[in-house]
Amino acid sequence: MTSPPGGGPAHRPDQRTLVCARCGATARATPLTWTYSVEDGVRRHFCASCSRENIRAIEGRLDSDRW
Repeated sequence: MTSPPGGGPAHRPDQRTLVCARCGATARATPLTWTYSVEDGVRRHFCASCSRENIRAIEGRLDSDRW
């Protein structure tokens, strides 16, 4: 099993509940459609709907070598 970028495990079968940092939606484990960012050292998760609605703002924070 290989690790994804960032060094985390490739598969985490944890059953924690995630909460969207914008709308409060919840999900068990980490759905593939959710995104996250690290802000002030804290990981913040965003549901698929909030991610789609704010994709331009999300992409605007990426270094140019990432796009």
